[in-house]
Amino acid sequence: MKKSPPAPPERRTDLLREIERLARVAIFGSASETYRTCGNPGCRCHGPGPKHGPHMYVTFRGDGKTAGYYVPADAQEDIRAGIEAWQALQVALRELAVINKERVLERARERKSTP
Repeated sequence: MKKSPPAPPERRTDLLREIERLARVAIFGSASETYRTCGNPGCRCHGPGPKHGPHMYVTFRGDGKTAGYYVPADAQEDIRAGIEAWQALQVALRELAVINKERVLERARERKSTP
């Protein structure tokens, strides 16, 4: 397998900066929207008419269980941005991990080649 060229030091610095920025707003979970019926038996939502919604929920796994919470309309935009930040954070961390691994291996090779 062909070895890729090492990432420039600036890339690592940029990644660390990006990780810090993303970590400030990251929210773990998956967003979903539901439509529901209300408790009023005479409401249109109990017939063929449209249901109430959409209502946003975030679900996540923690301690081996799936949990979740309702997201009020005023917070939905920020929650969506936080979930996107979490996903971008995962990508950036994986890239940083590869760069860190290459740095460690390169230092080990240098030590080995130095008498």
